[in-house]
Amino acid sequence: MELTLLGTGGPAGLPRPDCPCARCAAASGPEARAATALLLDSTLLLDLTPGPAFAAARAGQSLSGVRQVLLTHPHEGPALEVPAGLPSPVRVPERQELALISGHRVRALALDSPGTGYLVTGPGGERLLYLPPGAALAGTGERGTGHGGPYDVALLDVAGRPDALARLREAGLVGAATDVLAVHLGHDVPPGPELHRRLAAAGARAVPDGTTLTVGEFHGGVDVSEPPRRTLVLGGARSGKSVEAERRLAAFPGVVYVATGGTRDGDPEWAARVAEHRERRPASWRTEETCDLVPLLEQEGPPLLVDCLALWLTHAMDEVGAWDDERWERGGAAELAARVRALVTAVRGTRRQLVAVSNEVGSGVVPATPAGRRFRDELGRLNAAFAAECEHVLLTVAGVALPLR
Repeated sequence: MELTLLGTGGPAGLPRPDCPCARCAAASGPEARAATALLLDSTLLLDLTPGPAFAAARAGQSLSGVRQVLLTHPHEGPALEVPAGLPSPVRVPERQELALISGHRVRALALDSPGTGYLVTGPGGERLLYLPPGAALAGTGERGTGHGGPYDVALLDVAGRPDALARLREAGLVGAATDVLAVHLGHDVPPGPELHRRLAAAGARAVPDGTTLTVGEFHGGVDVSEPPRRTLVLGGARSGKSVEAERRLAAFPGVVYVATGGTRDGDPEWAARVAEHRERRPASWRTEETCDLVPLLEQEGPPLLVDCLALWLTHAMDEVGAWDDERWERGGAAELAARVRALVTAVRGTRRQLVAVSNEVGSGVVPATPAGRRFRDELGRLNAAFAAECEHVLLTVAGVALPLR
C-alpha cells in the first residue's frame, strides 16, 4: 500500500497567514506544512484540505484516480473545498466498515474526542491507523491481539496528544516495527531541529509534505521506534529539566515516577512543589517515593523517571554522615563512593527505559562551608559517572534542552 502525505500540518497549515510567531517564521522549505491529508494507492483520499489538487501535483501525484474521499475532522471542522471530478466526501459511521472496489477496507474507530479515526487495511493486508488532530482511541477495545497485532503505520497528533501514542503502545497496537508519523503539526510545536529531537525521543518522526512511502516497508535511516534506554537531563533551578524529562516519557504507558525527595511535614512550599509535579504528570503514571534505586533498576518493568539525583545524593550523604568532617574522613567518603558505584552499575545493566533528572551545580559562587563544597563536588562526580552510562545527556537552559550526547 503506497501512502503519500499531501500535507502534515495542523488544520490552518504552517506557517499560518499573518502569524509573527517564531514557529511560523521558521516554517520554510521542508518545515512548511499544508493541512494534513493522505492519499492511499492514488484511489483513497483521507481528509479534504484546501488546494488538494495543487498539493497532489507538488507531490508528483494526481487525484484523477481517487474513488473515495473520507473525512476525519469534527463536523464543525475546516471548510471543505471539493475540486471538480472528485467524489463527494463522506464519513464512515463509528465502528462501521467500508469495503472499497480497490480492495481496501476502512473501519471507523471510536475516539475520545469529536471526529473520526480510521483503520485502513490494504489489499495486501497492510494496516494503517489515521487519527484526527487532538484525538486518541476511546478505551482499549482495539487491542492488537484480536486485530492482527501492531499497525504497520500510525499517523496521529503525537505533539499534541502523546498520551494517545502511549495508549496505542499499551494496547499492543504500536510496536517496535510500527512507523509512527507525527501529523497535524501546528505553530504550537517547537521550531527547527527541536521538533525532530522530541519526536525521536517518543519513537516517532515527522516527514516533509509530499513524502511517499510504502506501508509496511522499513523507512530507512535510524530506526526511531526504539528510543534511547538511558537519558540524563541536567539543569539549574527552574530550567525546565523536570518538564523535559516528563516530556520524553509522555508517549509511553505505565511509567513509574520515582520521587527521591519524599515528603516533608510542615513545609507548605515543598508540598506546593510536589503538587505541581503531580498535576503535570499523566494520571496513568505510578509514583514511588524512595531512594532505593538499585532494586528498581534491576527489575524488569515499565519506564522509570527518577527525579532527582541531587536529592538521592543528599539522602545518601545523610546516611553516611558526610556532613561531619571526622566521620567523613573515617569511612563516610568510601561508603558514599560504594553507593555511587552500585547505582552506576545498576544503570549500566538496566533493561528498563530510564530518564533521570539532576541539578547542574558548580558554575557560580563557591559554597561558603566545607559541607556545601563537599556536596557540590560529590554531585559533580555523580553526574559525570551517571552520564557516562547514558546514551543521551541533555542540559536544559531557560526551558531549552541542549543535547550534550
